[in-house]
Amino acid sequence: MAATETLTAERILEATEEVLRRYGPAKATVVDVARALGVSHGSVYRHFRTKAALREAVTERWLERNVTELRPYAEGSGPADERLSGWLHRLFALKRRKAGDDPELMATFMVLIGENSAVVDRHVDHLVAQIAAILADGIRDGVFTAADPDVTTTARAVFDATDRFHDPAHAADWSAPDIESAFGAVLSLVLRALRRP
Repeated sequence: MAATETLTAERILEATEEVLRRYGPAKATVVDVARALGVSHGSVYRHFRTKAALREAVTERWLERNVTELRPYAEGSGPADERLSGWLHRLFALKRRKAGDDPELMATFMVLIGENSAVVDRHVDHLVAQIAAILADGIRDGVFTAADPDVTTTARAVFDATDRFHDPAHAADWSAPDIESAFGAVLSLVLRALRRP
């Protein structure tokens, strides 16, 4: 790192991700992160008080990318059924790409996710809230029916029903030759259940 560059939390998180990719979660240390940045490990600790806090922050950053990528569907305009379909397609594509393009980093983050269940719970809550926003628009516009007065309950059911296509525990299935047709069948079933009769 050049002496004139400011050390920020974001730069530390970027470096941490690279160090985790290189060494894996078992061997990566704060000293490795500091070395990659050309600073002392004390400089890293000024931004993140513990190694656990750093690992939690990098996990949260990684998961937040999904929320950001899906935001246009949740907050956009257009028919709610098309937005929900687009949201679910995009989530599946994001997860497949992460698992396929960078399996080492995906494996690393599976370890970190296991360490940071509160981060994962918050992430799932954000995703369910996005689905709920789409459903609420659909109910308001007469596209979807309100089977449950609490739209969040229905949103969670949609999230759970499509689990096979976004939970990394199922990543090994995502390259199966019939996975697209399986996804299409589940999506069709979900949309049919939500639409007004």
